[in-house]
Amino acid sequence: MANAPRAPLAGRAPVGVHLSPPVRGSDGITHPVDTLEELQFARGIVRDESDALAHLASILGADFTLAVDLIVACAEAGGTLMVCGLGKSGLVGAKISATLASLGIPSHSVHPSEAAHGDLGRFRHTDTVICISFSGETDEVVALAATLKQDGLPIIAIVGGDKANTPDHKPSSLERLATVTLHLGVRTEAGGPYFVAPTSSTTATLALGDALALAAAKRRNFTDEDFARRHPGGALGELLRPITEILRYTVPKNLPLVPHTVSVSEALAKGQGPGRRPGAIMLVDDKSHLVGIFTDGDLRRLVLRDRTELSRPIGEVMTKAPRTLPDTALVRDAVAMFREFRQDEIPVVNSDNHPIGMLDVQDLIAMKLVRD
Repeated sequence: MANAPRAPLAGRAPVGVHLSPPVRGSDGITHPVDTLEELQFARGIVRDESDALAHLASILGADFTLAVDLIVACAEAGGTLMVCGLGKSGLVGAKISATLASLGIPSHSVHPSEAAHGDLGRFRHTDTVICISFSGETDEVVALAATLKQDGLPIIAIVGGDKANTPDHKPSSLERLATVTLHLGVRTEAGGPYFVAPTSSTTATLALGDALALAAAKRRNFTDEDFARRHPGGALGELLRPITEILRYTVPKNLPLVPHTVSVSEALAKGQGPGRRPGAIMLVDDKSHLVGIFTDGDLRRLVLRDRTELSRPIGEVMTKAPRTLPDTALVRDAVAMFREFRQDEIPVVNSDNHPIGMLDVQDLIAMKLVRD
């Protein structure tokens, strides 16, 4: 029988449909999985949290500026930003504290229950406290805030909901104790009626903490160099190192400068420094200004075209006015240049366009900052 339709193979899903194995729920019943519905649900969660952040951004006002005032004043007085919260709020608070510290603002996270059992000794009169409680009624956080207020410490409260402007608004216990209160503007968590686990509220708290830390650092003129001193390790530390610290090829140690007026063959001889050479020759004018480079790739193309070209002045076949990095650049600038232009050899020059050294992409690969 010609052209008869073929029956689908047993166990194979129709094209475009993904079958996931059924799962056993907490009720002990095995339920089928609708992957399309699951993806729609997940996208809804992300949209809910994104909406929460957008709303938070729209309600930031004068109270935020006052909170930054307190943070900066604390740092300038030699104090420490103490951050406390319970449960998920405590975990988010620990991250906020770490961000503050990385931006030059001394900070520690304190568990509110531990504070009542000896950790109150961590607090000094120069400190400021960030207390996080979505309801504003968390017993342990409120009790700690009450004690610290008696000691005269400024308190920044982070609570849920919008700041009410109605006469009958009743502030929470934490709000009444706080020097300044920041409202997250979150009324419901992501996931709608399915779950009540902290989601939008913790995301908003984290974003608000980042905003406070970065705004305070900006006001204190915190620089990339300051940040680098606090992050010497890992890939982040490597990216923030000065480019001059990682140069293997430097002038005049092992990187000769070659006049652009000599022939290609002469340039190859003059460009050979002690030890291993980089993948390009630095070519300069009579005032030692960089005017071009001649790479191994340039040589290969030249020889393949015509070997007699080796007698030509190298200035005629060099790469003129190559992209360079200033000697004030950081490693991250070199990574960005490589990723954008795929430039394997990057000359490093000073403010007078005099060559300082040559960065080879193999150095970045060895540092695991880029891939070959």
